[in-house]
Parts: sequence; C-alpha cells; structure tokens
Amino acid sequence: MATQQYKAWSVVIMSTLAFTVCFMIWMMFAVIGVPIKQQLGLNETQFGILIATPVLTGSLIRVPLGMWTDKFGGRIVFFILMLTTVIPIWMLSWATEYWHFLFTGLFVGMAGGSFTVGIAYCARWFPRERQGLAMGIFGAGNTGAAVTKLLAPIIVIGYGWTMVPKVYAVLMLVTAILFLFFTYSEPSHKVGKSVTLREQLAAFKDPKVWRYSQYYSIVFGGYVALALWMTKYYVSEYGFDLQTAALLAAAFSIPGGLLRAIGGHFSDKFGAHTITWWVLWVSLVCLFFLSYPQSNITITTVDGPLTFHFGLDATMFTIIMFTLGIAFAIGKASVFKYISDDYPDNIGVISGVVGLAGGLGGFVMPIMFGALVDLTGIRSSAFMLMFGVVWVSLMWMYWTEVRPMDAARELQRVKAGDPME
Repeated sequence: MATQQYKAWSVVIMSTLAFTVCFMIWMMFAVIGVPIKQQLGLNETQFGILIATPVLTGSLIRVPLGMWTDKFGGRIVFFILMLTTVIPIWMLSWATEYWHFLFTGLFVGMAGGSFTVGIAYCARWFPRERQGLAMGIFGAGNTGAAVTKLLAPIIVIGYGWTMVPKVYAVLMLVTAILFLFFTYSEPSHKVGKSVTLREQLAAFKDPKVWRYSQYYSIVFGGYVALALWMTKYYVSEYGFDLQTAALLAAAFSIPGGLLRAIGGHFSDKFGAHTITWWVLWVSLVCLFFLSYPQSNITITTVDGPLTFHFGLDATMFTIIMFTLGIAFAIGKASVFKYISDDYPDNIGVISGVVGLAGGLGGFVMPIMFGALVDLTGIRSSAFMLMFGVVWVSLMWMYWTEVRPMDAARELQRVKAGDPME
C-alpha cells in the first residue's frame, strides 16, 4: 500500500511538472507574439489568429489523446507527446513570415493536449473521494502561463524573442526524460480492448457532456484566451512596456493555476454543482465591471459643462482580473469533479471531449477579441463577449440543474410532511 501511494504521488508530481512545462510552451505566444506583431505589422485580428493557432491543435488532439490514454496508459502517451513537440518548438525560432508562425504553431500547440492525458493518468491512481484533489493538483500546471509571463520577457529583452523557442525546446526535452524516469504504469488502469471507438465516441451524444463542455469553455477556454490576450491588453490600454505588462498579466494567470488544487478540495467537500454555480456568478460580476469601457460623460450644469471620467485604472483592473483568475481556477477543478463523479470508467475520453470544448473556447475567443477591437475600437469588448457567454452558462445551469434540484427537494419535503395536514 505504501509503495502504491509513493507511485501515485510520484505520478502526480511529475505529471504536474510536465504539464506546467507544456502549458508554458502552449502560452508562449502571449509574450513573443507582441514583438512578432510589431515585426510583421499585424492588425488586431491577425494577432488574435497568431496567438490562438497553437490552441487549435492542442484542443483538437484532446479527444484522440483521451482515447489513447484509456487504451495504452497515460505514461507512454504523455512521453511520446512531449517528444513530438521538441523539434517544432525549436523551428519556431527560424520563422520569418506570418504563415511560418501559423504553420509551426499548429505543431507546437500539440503540447496543450497534455492536459487530457495527465488528468486521466493521475485520477486513476486515487480512490474516487480523492480524485478531485489529485486532478486539482495536476491542473495547477496551468501556472505555466504565469511562468511564461515571468520568464519569457527576460529572455526577449536579453537575447531577442528567437531565443525563447530554443530555451523552451531544450526544457521540453529534459522534462520528457525526467518524466519517463519518475513515473509508473499500471495495467489495471487501461480500458479493456473490447471498448470500441464507437463506444468511446458515444460521449458526444450525452447532453450532460455538452453542458459540462459549455462550463469548461468559460473557466478554461476563457482562462486560456485571457492569458494569451492580457499582455498585449496592458501594453495597448495602459501603455506599459512588455516586461511590466507580462508581470501584471501574471496576476491573472498565477491563481488560475495554483488554486486549482483548492478548487478540487472544495469540489470533493461541497460537490461540483455548488462550487460551479458560485464560480459562474463571481465571474459574471467581475466581467460586468471589466466590460465597462473608458468613458467621459459630460453634464450641462448652470455653471457650464461638467465632465466625469469612468473607467478602471490599472490597479483596479488587476485586482478584478486576479479575482476572476481565482474563480476560473476553482471552476476548472469543479467541472472535472462532475466528470470523475459521473464517468469514473471513461475519464479519458470524456475529459478529452470536455477539454476539446474548453480548448476551442480558448482558440475562438482571442480571434473574436481581435475582430471586435478592429470593428468597434473598444478594447473592453473582449470582456463584453465573455460576459454574454457566462450569462448563457448560468441560464443553462439554472434550467438543467438548479430547477430540477429545487423540485426534488420540494417533493421530498412534501413526502416527509404530516399527511394529516
């Protein structure tokens, strides 16, 4: 038993480290995209496509990776996945044309698929009542977004942006080798050979899976989109240099990763539904304030026109973004608690489908952010879009979960009441 526990925690620790490195690489364009935008003279929409391209492949590959994890085991799939990205990451430093970045970015983006492999790999080493914590700890690898914002600007300023892919390629290779040495395989964790592709793809017909995908497209997709977008937002909205902008943007990314383990613990204790419900409400309130554009309102008074300025300064903006990061971190864990509760024998493929939805949210939103800025000229339109998506999620959750639960409680209360009344 002690040996099994040692193996379980060794798997979680090394998988979390590997996922952190993969996420650093997946979010690399959040920093190097800013000098590349200046170098190529890109508009906002083109910039949105540039930073979102790695997210596309990292999302689309999640379903097959989930299936392979169920079938072959997480250790070998994770190791091979990391190895396949090393050369594309290095090649990124040679890119000079816009299409070079888009094409190479597609292969670099496969690193983002590591989440689906690791979440199923780690969960199966623990009993169900502790899976929320295990998945939450692994999910803390999302802090790779913050690590990139702290590390990459230093490399960019010292050696130019082309050095970042070279450093990251070496880091990925070293991490893959360490991962192989300090992780273990457990044959009993694999899905039987009798499970067919059709049976695994049946997940797409389950309405609960679609609902969890919608929640995850906010708490994870929104996290990825904002983690990619925030550095440039601080540069253009508040006039900060790259290093300061990336440092402030990390205030959103850090809790978005580190606190995921706490979200897993809360989800184990209070249930996935309760935590997710509150996460969506907190997110809605934060996005309401973030959506308000910098505005001047002029009122005609007896003494002449009087102008008031409304808008968030950099300090208040960062505080609200920090709060939003906390909400998203807890929500990412609570959504996956739904999955481990409802689909204990099919975590790999279900997490692949839900992860695909979350990743696609992270792909589509930065492009829409850029397009909205080009169309409206309002930078906070990005938050307006996200406010609308959170509102849809809340309404969906109310009609499919809150109302039925209230009705069930009322029925129970009536049954428990005195029949003579």
